[in-house]
This record gives sequence, structure tokens and C-alpha cells, in this order.
Amino acid sequence: MADVTVRFPSGIPGVSLGEVERTIPAEEPPPLPTNDKLAVIGKPTPRIDGRQKVTGAARYTADVRLPGMLFARAVRSPHPHAKITAIDTSAAERIAGVRAVHVLDHVYDMAKVRDASKELPSKYPIVRYIGQPIAAVAATSQTIADEAARAVKVTYEALPFVVDMDAARAPNAPLVFPAAADEEETAGGGGSDASDIQKGNVRGPVRRTKGDVAKGFAEADVIVEARYRTQVQTHCALETHGVVAHYAPDGLTVYASTQSTSSVRDELAAVFGLAKSKVRVVTEYMGGGFGAKFGAGHAGVLATHLSKKAGAPVRLMLDRREEHLAAGNRPSSVQELKIGAKKDGTLTALQLVAYGTAGTGTGAGVSGPARNLYPCPNHLIDESDVFMNAGSGAAFRAPGHPQGAFALEQSLDELAEKLRIDPLALRDKIDVDEPGATQLNATARRAERRIGAELIGWSRRRPPGSDPGPIKRGIGVAQGVWYRFVDRDSACEVRIHKDGSVELFSAVQDIGGGIRTVLAQVVAEELGLAARDVTVRIGDTAYPIGTSSGGSRTTGSMTPAARGAAYQAKRQMFDAVAAALGVRADDLDAKAGKVFPKADPSRALTFRAAAAKLATDQVAARASRLRDYGGFAGPTGGSGIGGSGGVQFAEVHVDTETGIVKVDRVVAVHDCGRPMNRFGLENQINGGILQGISYALYENRQLDRNTGHMVNANLEQYKIAGAREVPQIDVRIIEEYRGRSSTDAGGIGEPATVPTAAAVANAVYNATGVRIRELPMTPPRVLAALAARGSQKDGGVR
Repeated sequence: MADVTVRFPSGIPGVSLGEVERTIPAEEPPPLPTNDKLAVIGKPTPRIDGRQKVTGAARYTADVRLPGMLFARAVRSPHPHAKITAIDTSAAERIAGVRAVHVLDHVYDMAKVRDASKELPSKYPIVRYIGQPIAAVAATSQTIADEAARAVKVTYEALPFVVDMDAARAPNAPLVFPAAADEEETAGGGGSDASDIQKGNVRGPVRRTKGDVAKGFAEADVIVEARYRTQVQTHCALETHGVVAHYAPDGLTVYASTQSTSSVRDELAAVFGLAKSKVRVVTEYMGGGFGAKFGAGHAGVLATHLSKKAGAPVRLMLDRREEHLAAGNRPSSVQELKIGAKKDGTLTALQLVAYGTAGTGTGAGVSGPARNLYPCPNHLIDESDVFMNAGSGAAFRAPGHPQGAFALEQSLDELAEKLRIDPLALRDKIDVDEPGATQLNATARRAERRIGAELIGWSRRRPPGSDPGPIKRGIGVAQGVWYRFVDRDSACEVRIHKDGSVELFSAVQDIGGGIRTVLAQVVAEELGLAARDVTVRIGDTAYPIGTSSGGSRTTGSMTPAARGAAYQAKRQMFDAVAAALGVRADDLDAKAGKVFPKADPSRALTFRAAAAKLATDQVAARASRLRDYGGFAGPTGGSGIGGSGGVQFAEVHVDTETGIVKVDRVVAVHDCGRPMNRFGLENQINGGILQGISYALYENRQLDRNTGHMVNANLEQYKIAGAREVPQIDVRIIEEYRGRSSTDAGGIGEPATVPTAAAVANAVYNATGVRIRELPMTPPRVLAALAARGSQKDGGVR
């Protein structure tokens, strides 16, 4: 069938809404109108799985119980750096109830020495962080497995270690790796740009340049320059990492708490030499994932080895301490940021020198906001990874961006103050879409700044430190950007049964963002039903392939596939119904639970009656995600500078006697293409803001420099924002149409957390007149900054 040319809505309703012409395949659904003309899409829709979750009927990985299932526990290193000289499992094997023991011969999720001949010679993998898995045991109960794990005797030869990033950068620091090391990128991120430079523990820098930075600074009328630090934030999803693995003669079945059923399948198939068709991965429900739950990981590999040896299913769930130590984290950073501008605010140059540590991994870059948020004719960016003896970093909700925004957005506020320009006015000046840009992110942010400023009451913002007395209040703003990712490994099958019931199938899993409900909405809109009328079956690799849930790609990748499948299934049903109604199939429509001729809606059949006219028991159609219309996105991956973003305003009060910062209110205005479910979007933005506040004020991994141990590997000393720390949150979502796909949808998971810490930091400055350049902004740091006020008269600005 030939392609057809059609017109899609384009722009922002109430700002600039028009149409854009696109050429699309003939089998694609026709363009959707704007949300105000739709019945289901864009409407606040309760989660279709809400009852299952609140009643406990939803089955998570930890709930899986299979006949004969065994319980496992990993044996982990108590040393930050060591060579294993012997492992004795005999005592563990003699314990009644122990069914299998396995010793790892390969370590995953860690950088590897590039030249294997330069690695330390050892029969076993070298230990490089506390909590590194060594072996695992499986037994008939968790208690027995825990006892047996303690009985495994491992003999170590301790080696020098370093667990402080500044110390690790020193020329004489103990080496984490004896030679240059690299980490391959995995489904969950990790890895970094290629670099042949490694000196000691410092890998890099990776340099990115544009224009002539020296010339740009020479042309500047004003320069701001400062150092910023951000901490390591560990993953603390409610459900820890874990799997139930059942290795059987006919294949391997794994129940996993994962963001990607396909990546777990692919990794286990590779490790165990199995065809992908012999590995089935199931994720019915999962208790959260912020980027670390991709791939099989050590838990998946160990559980599968144990299951293969024992001939029985094996359950291996990490406890909370293991989760802190070995399940991934957001890397720390030290950023030296320098920005030059003309008197009118025009940027002339930007220079960023950044170091970060992902422990024994790589990928600690933070330059995304500096490179992509504001056009600048000249920039120089150097980024380096610093190895140290701690668990590897992992993707964590907008990797690198909260760190980068914390520095960039504070520096912009300093620049505005030096220029005596309002911070919003400065952003209006420099936040523009570059000529020829296909993604008008700055246009959206301009509208978001206007809406947010009105909601927060920006006009009542006063000069820094204006409040008398010890309690001082302030308002701050920051914004962020995130990339548009499209995954063509995204497919759905829709079935319409003769009894009128409808099912959707896909291997995509719902990590908590609500894609299960959104898919039901899309199918319901196309078939003229309600979301509750669609049964959604997802999270199983036996179904059509689904994208991994990360990078805010899920909604934008999956909804066009769902709509395409529903549209094609509907056409098959119309073919069966048309004769009964005496019209052509193309003359039929489906709305409000009915199928009817477009020219005479009074001759309608109920959807169920229409389905009863099928010649077969069901009709089914399968569709996959196509490239973005217009070719904006490649087969997989991003499409230029950022695909979505947002602006957040924070209102805080600071007790200058105790140093306590309290966030009172956050106004968040975001774009994500066509909003699909406003309930779900608001939920995601609320969660991103709370995670950002927690990052800004509380969370901080603490490592003992003398022992290498994490001293707060729990949820008591590792502080996370709780109910008392929740501010008033006002969310506004703007519709932004670009004619990119049959749904024009995007994601909000990453953008929701990027600007939060920066907005809080700018609000703290507005309240106190003192910059806090290090996260978290704890009471001791606030008090120290206030005490040093005299030495900060110029705020680091010249």
C-alpha cells in the first residue's frame, strides 16, 4: 500500500497551535485530534490494576512460590579490595537442607582490565568492593540458606583500597585496577565514551568542544565560576532486586523484578548458552525501578546456576543492605563550572571540568544539561571517571542530569544576579531553539516559565536574605531537559473475541509508571470502549517484544504499537460487521461502546453485538513501533537535543539557627508530548519531585575511609524524605503536539526529577543570601555556609 500524506496537530494549545504535514504508511491509524476531542486518551484514568495492588492480589517476584522451590543467599566479600586464595564450601554443603552451592567465576556489572594479561593473577575474580558476590547457596528455607552462606569459608589476601574520590585521584592512591579498565554499556546504562587515557584511578578526560572558548571568555563582560559537589545516591526501590529461576530440560523460566524482560532473557541466554526461545522471563508486578533493574545481574546468574545444579526452582532476593552495597547508585560529582556572558545576558562561553565516581564502574558524566539546555557558541567540557573500591554505579532516573542541573542552574542564577537581571528574564533571553531545530523544547519551556511564575507568585520574590529573624523564606527556579528515545523493539498484539472482550499482549512491564493503564486507554480510544473494558497482559517474553522501561521511552515507544494493533484488529471486525449494516467497512466508526455507520449513528450495534458477527472466534492484529514520522528518531535511540523537559519552582524556609531546610511548596510545569493519563503523569511528577528533594536534602552514602564499609546501609541511617517532608506540590502539564507518531506521546519519568535539587538550592540562596554548593544541603553544611558568609561576599562571582 502506498504512503499517504496527512496533517497532524502541531504546537501548544493556547500558545501556538497549528498543523504539520506528515507522510505515513497507509496501514497506520489516521491522526488523532487534540485531547479535548478524545474520550479516553488524555483523561485522568484510575489505574486498572489499582485494586490488585491495594488488596495484595498483585503478585510480585518475592511472592512467587513454585513447587519444590529453594531459597538462596549470596556470599559477599567483607573486604573492599582483596585477592581470594581459597574457597571452602564443604561445611555449607554438609548442613541439612542445603541443595546446591555455586562459586562465581566471573563478575558482572563492573569495569574490566582492558589488557587481561595485566590483571592480577588469581584463580578467582579479584574483589574490588565490599558486598561483591563470591558464591551462593540454595536450601529448603531462607534460614538454612543464610546459615549455609555464613558457613562458606573464603580466605582473602587483603589489598590496599581507596573509598574517597578525592583520595582516589591522588597520584599515589591505591589502584582499583592495575591497568586501564573499561566497562561495556549494558541495558541499564553504565559504560562511558571511549577514552584511551587513564592515569592511576582517573579515566579520561573525555573532551567535547565547540567554537573557541578562550575567545568566548575574552568577549564576556561577566564571568561566574564556582565548584559544585554532589554525593552518591543509592537505589532504594521498595522491592529489592531479585529473581526466581527454574532451569528445566525444556528451558529456563525466570520471574524477575526487572525493568526489561528482554534484557534479562538475552543475558541469561548468553551466559548459559541457550537459544532465546528457550528462556522465558516474567514480571507480573514490580515494586519500583529507577534504572538499576536491567539485565540478569549477579542475582539472576547465581539463581540460575543454583537451579540448574539443584534441579529445582530457586528464589534469590537481595536484602536491604545488599541493595545499598551492590545494586547500583547515582555517581557523585565534582564540577568546576565557568560561564561567560555579555551585559545583555547573551552567553559567550561555557567551560566544565567534571570528575565523578561510579565506584568500580564508569559513566559518571554530568554534562548533559550544560551541553543541551542553553545554546552557547563556545564550550569546552572535560569529564573523567574516577575508580574507587565501592559498588558500581547504574542508571538512575536521568543519569547525570540532576547533578549537572544543580551546578548549571545555580550558576545561571549567579549570572543573573551579577547582571542585575531577573533569573526568569535571563532564561527567556538565552533559552531559545536553535535555527532548524526539529524539537522546540525552548518554546515549551517559555510557556512553562510563564505558567509556573504565576502559580508560585514569582512577583512576590524578594532580594536574598530579606526576612528578619532566624526563619528566612525564599523562592527559586530551575529547569531541565531530557532526551527523546524511541525503541522499535516495541510491539503489541490486540485480540477482539466474539463475546466482545478485548485483550492486549506485550512483553513490556509496568515498573510503577502506569503503562498498563495507558495501553488500555489507547486501545479503548481506538475501539470506542472504556479503559476498564480492555484486559492488558504484559511482562512476559512469551508475548510480543516490549521495550525496556527506562529513559522515559516506554509511553512514546509502546503506545503507537498498541494503537496500530487496535486499529488493524478493528478494521478486521469492521469487515465482518459491514455487510450486516449494509455499508462498507470504511464507512463504520466505533464510539461509546457502539459500532455504527458514520452517516447514520442511529443504526448502531453494541460493541458486543458487533463482535458476535465475527466469522471466527477472534480477530487479532500485531503492530510494531515505526520510526518517528518525519524521520526524527533513529531505529533506536535519541533524536537530537532533548525531547522533553520542564520548569520547577521551589519555595523553602530555612531556620538559620538550626540549619534545617524545609521545602514548603513546589510548582512543576512539564511537557511530554500528548498527555495520555493525567493521573499517571501527576503521580510520576510528584514522585520525581520527592526523589529530588530527598537527593537535595537527605540522601548520602557514607563510606568509612579506614575500613571501606558503608556505615548507613539501611533505611534508618540512610535518610530518605518521608511523609513529613512532603511539600505542597502543584503540577501543570502542557500539551505539546509535534506529529511524531500515531499517538504523539512521550515520557515524564526522567524530566520530573532533573531540576528539583537545583530549584531548592536557588530557593535556599534567595532565603539566606548564601550559596550551598554541595549536596545534600544538611543542617551542618547550611550552618557552615552561614558562618562563612563574610568570606562569600561575592558568591564566587567576578
